[in-house]
Amino acid sequence: MAKLLFRLRNVPDDEAEEVRQLLDEHGIETYETDAGNWGISLPAIWLENTDQFERAKALLGEYQTERAIRVRAEFDQLRSRGEHPSLLATLRAQPLKFLAYCAAIGVILYLSIGSFFSF
Repeated sequence: MAKLLFRLRNVPDDEAEEVRQLLDEHGIETYETDAGNWGISLPAIWLENTDQFERAKALLGEYQTERAIRVRAEFDQLRSRGEHPSLLATLRAQPLKFLAYCAAIGVILYLSIGSFFSF
């Protein structure tokens, strides 16, 4: 019986590809499921052979520790050079999108609590 190894929901494409390569390099047999047409299914990597579960989990643990250190170092380097986009820089780059989000939030708030203040 198959066993869930790694969930792919909200995982960046580069990380998912690195996990696939890691498992292939170590000869761990897997298959994948996707989110389906409506995005409600579980996108994940599953083990075909449950005897390899402990080995695969150990490999993934090591990989995720190394990735966290690497990505954090990249983030710190970008931030120290001033190249990491801040909230203000994002707002300046996309002002219409920001205004559209603010308008949508205002409409939702009005529809949600407007009737309480109409007395």
